[in-house]
Amino acid sequence: MSTRLRDLPSVDRVLSDERVVRLIAQYSRRAVTDLVRAEMAACREAIGIGGPVPALAEIAAAIEGRAADRWREWPGSVINATGVILHTNLGRAPLSRAALDAAERTSAGYNDLELDMETGKRGSRQAHLSQLVCEVTGAAAAMAVNNNASAMLLGLAAVAAGKEVIVSRGEAVEIGGGFRIPDVLRQSGATLVEIGTTNRTYVRDYANAITENTGAILSVHSSNFLVSGFTHSPDFKELVRLGAERNIPVLHDLGSGCLLDTADFGLAHEPMPQESVVAGVSLAFFSGDKLLGGPQAGIIIGDEALVSDVSSHPLARAVRIDKAGISALSATLMHYIKEEATSEIPVWRMISRTASDIGSTADQWAESLGQGCDVVDGLSTIGGGSLPGEVLNSRLVRLGSTGHTGGPDALAQRLRNGANPVLGRIEDDSVLLDPRTVLLGQEDTLLKTVSHALDS
Repeated sequence: MSTRLRDLPSVDRVLSDERVVRLIAQYSRRAVTDLVRAEMAACREAIGIGGPVPALAEIAAAIEGRAADRWREWPGSVINATGVILHTNLGRAPLSRAALDAAERTSAGYNDLELDMETGKRGSRQAHLSQLVCEVTGAAAAMAVNNNASAMLLGLAAVAAGKEVIVSRGEAVEIGGGFRIPDVLRQSGATLVEIGTTNRTYVRDYANAITENTGAILSVHSSNFLVSGFTHSPDFKELVRLGAERNIPVLHDLGSGCLLDTADFGLAHEPMPQESVVAGVSLAFFSGDKLLGGPQAGIIIGDEALVSDVSSHPLARAVRIDKAGISALSATLMHYIKEEATSEIPVWRMISRTASDIGSTADQWAESLGQGCDVVDGLSTIGGGSLPGEVLNSRLVRLGSTGHTGGPDALAQRLRNGANPVLGRIEDDSVLLDPRTVLLGQEDTLLKTVSHALDS
């Protein structure tokens, strides 16, 4: 084996290969040298178990592959043709052009993030954003943090640390990614008191559980699952009345942050922050990057004194929202103030698009692609832990499979591995593309990628 190892090119020789030299120019000599050494170690190991001695060209190609994999831009852009509007694996809500521009302007230079321009003294990063949130929700006070899990954790820590929080057993759930309501309660310093049953909880259950150590009543919207059949849960207004009678704060986790009535788009009604405010909630928590259609953020609204307590809690600094997020969220909220959400916010543009309009696009795609592609009826979903079970009628392009090896799985992989990855879905042994979730300006790139995959 030692003789065969001597046939391996030296590290210096590999570093002199023109392809490796280009990598050094693109990155750095130190970083590329580390890759070369790692590849050479892998070669020696392979030779040691009987593998062939690779040629220099093969080694250089492997190093190029290592560099491309390790140092690629990430997350990488993909074209979402799955029909899932808030696709968690694909980054959920895409931002509007205005939100992107605002985040870029803020990130590119200095700004008045925490400066009062009138006095020249330190200001609050929350002040302007709070005004916008209050304007669109009707809340007395508001603030934003880095995500909704943080919003809920911070709110509970500020309001109920060391006390009991009453939660319906049917709402002590896992929301996603291992995020469980009981765990959040424990981390906040509060003690969980479960009441009712999985399928039926009454306002009297909450009333009977209140003690001198009760810190809050928590209502959690079941945003990513449905319980149907023999069920009951109290109206949120009943909980607010109970809280007022017993001087107990009532907290509401809405999840998706829906500021438009989804019933207007043929979907089930999703609880709205505005409704929580009208009901008299003490604090409500919701996301910025789901149905609100903005960047990742958690928004807290409610009673002015309680929001002040939350904002002054030591944990608030640890979970605060950054300058780019504030800019993008502010720009997104402006779309609601200007009543242009359905035309400017991608999520709502997708939800409001009709099946007939989508069908026209699908027909054009199928004609352009040829090769046995046709158009079929299908369904789009909301996704992202919002409106579970709700669907929108759509028209899908079914990619032809005649003459292609490997079936739909292989075709889907070719689409993912293209220079501009396209994500579709597989149903009934076919790859389907839903135009609803393809962003403006991506159509030509999609068609080129799909054509290449079909020709391969």
